[in-house]
Amino acid sequence: MGRAIAEGLARAGAKTILNGTNERTVGEAVDELRTQGRDVEGLAFDVANEAEIVSAFQEFDARQVNIDILVNNAGIQFRKPIVDLTGSEWQRVIDVNLTSVFLIGREAGRRMVARKYGKIINIGSITSELARPTIAPYGASKGGVKMLTKIMTAEWAKDGVQVNGIGPGFLKTDMNQTLVDDSDFNAWVKSRTPTQRWGSPDDILGTVIYLASPASDFVNGQMIYVDGGLLAVI
Repeated sequence: MGRAIAEGLARAGAKTILNGTNERTVGEAVDELRTQGRDVEGLAFDVANEAEIVSAFQEFDARQVNIDILVNNAGIQFRKPIVDLTGSEWQRVIDVNLTSVFLIGREAGRRMVARKYGKIINIGSITSELARPTIAPYGASKGGVKMLTKIMTAEWAKDGVQVNGIGPGFLKTDMNQTLVDDSDFNAWVKSRTPTQRWGSPDDILGTVIYLASPASDFVNGQMIYVDGGLLAVI
């Protein structure tokens, strides 16, 4: 999903910086997008490591690179019943999915507030609203993303910074491939979603570009659910 978002913003004309923990993978993605004529570069660092985040933004400052649009998309999942979940597994999901939004949002937000402009898009989930068994840390983290989005708005809207979130429904991504391959779960998703299909990463691009553009300058603190109508029905 992160790759699709980066490519979509690049196609829309944004100079894009790709992030990931694996320098080789980031470099390969940068090379592929450059062959398409996109203005893109990469910087590998761990979004759950505060020191690496601070260092990255110091590098941006030294190069006079202003981050005008931030998409907080990093996410991992451990599917286990609560009684089988270890403390370290819980903490890792919280660190990557929620604490990273705080840390990177803080560094970007400081600079956006000083410039009186910025767009922050936090990727939540339908689990920002709904619970399922075996996803306790993921659901808790995505519920936290929703509230952190609102709190960032409460603090930064007056300074010209729009902070909003997107809550994807069931998308066909690498993280969800085991669910797609499960015939029973696949059938349940299609029956539960009014559009009767899984979404794709490309389905959220229009919402990302809208929230990154001046068209959303008076949209603050919202979670927009791109879920095929799942949250609308029972």
